[in-house]
Amino acid sequence: MEIRSFGKISKSGKVPPKTMSILKTRLGKEDYQKLIKINNPKLHQFIADYVELCNPDGVFICTDSPEDIRHIREEAIRTGEERRLATDSHTVHFDGYYDQARDEKNTKFLLPKGVDLGSNINAIDKEEGLKEIHSLLKNIMQWRKLYICFFCLGPTNSKFSLPCVQLTDSSYVAHSSDLLYRLGYEEFKRLGGSQAFFKFLHAEGELERGASKNIDKRRIYIDLDEDTVYSVNTQYGGNTIGHKKLAMRLAIHRASKECWLTEHMFLMGIHGPGGRVSYFTGAFPSLCGKTSTSMLKGETIVGDDIVYLRIKGGKMCAVNVEKGIFGVIQGINSKDDSILWKVLHSPGEIIFSNVLVTEDKDVYWVGKDGEVPKKGINHSREWIFGKKDTEGKEIPHSHPNARFTLDMKLLGNVDPELNNPQGVVVSGIIYGGRDPDTWVPVEESFDWVHGVITKGASLESETTAAALGKKKVRKFNPMANLPFLSITIGEYIENHLNFGRALKNPLPIFSVNYFLKDSNGEFMNDVRDKAVWLKWMELRARNEVEAVKTPTGFIPRFQDLKRLFKELLGKDYSKEDYVKQFTLRIPENLSKIERIMRIYEAEVPNTPKVLFEVLGEQKRRLQEAAKKYGSYVSPFKLAEAD
Repeated sequence: MEIRSFGKISKSGKVPPKTMSILKTRLGKEDYQKLIKINNPKLHQFIADYVELCNPDGVFICTDSPEDIRHIREEAIRTGEERRLATDSHTVHFDGYYDQARDEKNTKFLLPKGVDLGSNINAIDKEEGLKEIHSLLKNIMQWRKLYICFFCLGPTNSKFSLPCVQLTDSSYVAHSSDLLYRLGYEEFKRLGGSQAFFKFLHAEGELERGASKNIDKRRIYIDLDEDTVYSVNTQYGGNTIGHKKLAMRLAIHRASKECWLTEHMFLMGIHGPGGRVSYFTGAFPSLCGKTSTSMLKGETIVGDDIVYLRIKGGKMCAVNVEKGIFGVIQGINSKDDSILWKVLHSPGEIIFSNVLVTEDKDVYWVGKDGEVPKKGINHSREWIFGKKDTEGKEIPHSHPNARFTLDMKLLGNVDPELNNPQGVVVSGIIYGGRDPDTWVPVEESFDWVHGVITKGASLESETTAAALGKKKVRKFNPMANLPFLSITIGEYIENHLNFGRALKNPLPIFSVNYFLKDSNGEFMNDVRDKAVWLKWMELRARNEVEAVKTPTGFIPRFQDLKRLFKELLGKDYSKEDYVKQFTLRIPENLSKIERIMRIYEAEVPNTPKVLFEVLGEQKRRLQEAAKKYGSYVSPFKLAEAD
């Protein structure tokens, strides 16, 4: 079916009378008055069309007022989408048993005939997709309330930022968005009739025991031409909180046209000597240490997930798109994550999702301190130790992709520049993933192009529970952004190369690997070691330490790491550890190059030629080193030759 629109906006910008009549009737007097204070005909038309199609039982317009925000929070409890916990202002939400991660298979772009974004991009014919999604949305909200909320991606009143509106029948989704994003009702009023805003429509569909029932009809469709995302028959945040990875796809498409970048990156301040702060961005696939890195004790966090990057005065500047965190909770413990641990155990507005709730209304997750409770309530509902699902698989007490949602104002290490509309100047870029056998713990590229190609465009990572599908499969994921691209991979890489050319002084690009394993399958890095890698990168970005040149980049000198380990962690860093961690593994590096080149040759049309040139040069350097030193080369040998 096609959506019925009630006339067209006139050339003078007026909405058809029929549209305004529908809004008056369906919204009620108070909410209608809230809406028309925003003088935006395109917004009014969008809302009217989908109110009629989805046919909600009632409509609530959420302004930026504390009263409206409180109403959303209370609705989440009233509807049962969230339950109160023992700690003040803590709540828990459960998604359906089979609705626990991003559904990449059913997340598709609506593309007009003749448009092709490449084989790595999941797409459907636009006309066909709209017909399907509109059919699914017909009367889907007839027994529920529709919440219409306004947000701003990035600081308000900023060149970086993008306004957006979300229509959802889920009070949990609306509440989560309030915690994660800057309020945007006043921003919409300020912008008036601007058509440059993103639109999100979410419907959780028929519910069974409080969770979306019709998972077989779960669809997440993205219309790039209309800057619109549709999400239906799902509750999981990654599929429904439209301003996160769904908005990333819209923003990547827009950024490509306007010569800036939208990246799957944290943004943090690394504190160096003399009280200085150097800002770094970092791209890691989910469950690879991105949030824990950005939350490192002694440093300050600007954001943990998505950044917009622009060039100002020849320098790279960045803002955090969000003001909150929707983070993986697995593994958070008092020893390694003291800041988050304290926040998660203190009063304050936090939504836990898909964890175990105990009889005394406390929460427990995988990797939390203490003994695992024997029973409770989790994503499978009533749970006891040893419980199995219908397929005979044992159900863990907490889902591996369980999450927490909070406003960053609860954190004690928030950087004061979080809401700076000008952003912060970036000193370095970091790429990391789950790599058991190839990359050393930290390495700097030779230059911008070498970094974009060998660190970003060549990024691989073992898959995790954040996306549906097989686990522990080495997956190609350039810039940790492949699942969210809305342009071809070739164009995406070219954009990064062009961005570097426009910088007065291109930034250093680093790789990190927290998951390197020895022959026994044991990790070579301690969880806390990342503090040392970050401090070394900060010193390198300031040209204050030397490095050892290898065929793949620059690695730290032993004496610098020995000093940093002692100063930061009170540890004696041994030569044996240095050799184990920073040995150049030539066979594994050559295999990686072969894998990456095959992918680009076979699957990525219009790959920039420089990618093959840079990887080819790296291959030759590795082969020459193998002839000279053998397959595995000690960093001390490389230091002698440097």
